[in-house]
Amino acid sequence: MSLSLSEKDRRFFFHPFTALKAHEESGGKIIASGQGCTLTDVDGGSYLDAMAGLWCVNLGYGNQRLKEAISDQVTKLSYYHSFSGMSTDLAVELSERVISLAPKNMAKVFFGNSGSDANDTNAKIIWFYNNAIGRPEKKKIISRFRGYHGVTVLSGGLTGLKNLHEGFDLPLSMIRHARAPHRLWEKAPGMSDADFADQLARELEEMIINEGPETVAAFIAEPIQAAGGVIVPPAEYFPAIQKVLKKYDVMLIADEVVTAFGRLGTMFASDLFGLEPDIITVAKGLTSAYIPLSASIVSERIWKVLRDGSEKYGAFGHGYTYSAHPIAARCALETLQILEEERMLERTVKQGALMHQLLQETFKDHPLVGEIRGKHLIGAIELVDKKSPAKAFDPGDKVAIRAARRSMELGVITRALPAADTLAFSPPFVVTDSELEKMVATVRTAVDEIAKEIGR
Repeated sequence: MSLSLSEKDRRFFFHPFTALKAHEESGGKIIASGQGCTLTDVDGGSYLDAMAGLWCVNLGYGNQRLKEAISDQVTKLSYYHSFSGMSTDLAVELSERVISLAPKNMAKVFFGNSGSDANDTNAKIIWFYNNAIGRPEKKKIISRFRGYHGVTVLSGGLTGLKNLHEGFDLPLSMIRHARAPHRLWEKAPGMSDADFADQLARELEEMIINEGPETVAAFIAEPIQAAGGVIVPPAEYFPAIQKVLKKYDVMLIADEVVTAFGRLGTMFASDLFGLEPDIITVAKGLTSAYIPLSASIVSERIWKVLRDGSEKYGAFGHGYTYSAHPIAARCALETLQILEEERMLERTVKQGALMHQLLQETFKDHPLVGEIRGKHLIGAIELVDKKSPAKAFDPGDKVAIRAARRSMELGVITRALPAADTLAFSPPFVVTDSELEKMVATVRTAVDEIAKEIGR
């Protein structure tokens, strides 16, 4: 007797970020198609995707222009590599386009396949840089708790979420973590944002001094910590942090895997937050997730040392089979063209304003919601056991997970984030007013039902 699709899924498919034993027993949804912001499963169930997949399908599902661009490129040139100075016309054009959009002083683009491998690339670039200028001891990288930078052996350690470390012998020995700028849980009652930012900057400076400034190579940060809780820092935070980094010649890696290419109404959130990065990590929105592609964008300062260092070490010994894959490059060029021609950045500001208005109106007085946060078309609500002073639920209660599960049953896919009881919202840029209204109203119903279950 042949197996059903669900049985095959449970028997053969090793799922990422999944409770493996539970999945073998009960399985999960199997998605068959998507259009705009709507997904359909193999059983005909329909879902409004409030997360754009994993913060990535920015142009929505089934975009006709991307379909045609990818299809055309498959028949024109399906693959060629970029090793040994070889290239394709698309890789060259995309490199120029990305640099033209990037913050000032960015010089070159190195392509990979995911945000995880891009952050591995970034570490190797920085280590190569310091070796080339005679600072072989300057190798440590400081990340932040609740930060998300990938899942590989190196980038998984940079990620500041314990479930990516436990059982994997991570993080590696050269990685450190600083506190996150999370107002709800990290800022003292009554403390101003400016004082909170100064406190975190002082802590970072103390960490650098204690580790030895001559050993600390880089600080990596998302402009908004996405998977860690959609944590928007105080306005004073990054200026204070960058002052410390410059004082001790510590490079800044801006991880813009989620924030680049429009979600915050700008091509790069670094411009929005006043960051002056040495390297920028991008992925997801570069192709609207239609094809895997990532990039490490490096500054002129770094590039000059890499170029001259290759005279010492020989060919730069790093790269991927699929670096600058021509189909991915074609998809990225078309994605960037759509963002510009269809004025998607303006749309994210407009739809983001409506989304946050709806979140405030719907949840500000809810007994389970301790904080509503976000910026433009990314947002979150944090569920708490007690609002004032804020008290978290016992993790074993899995309150946000239960709410997200119920929301899916009601037809809206949100996401319970791993660091706390937080529900995230990051819909495709093409989301309509009515879809935003449905999204927020449905999640409210789900949260209400969970509140009733726990006696609130």
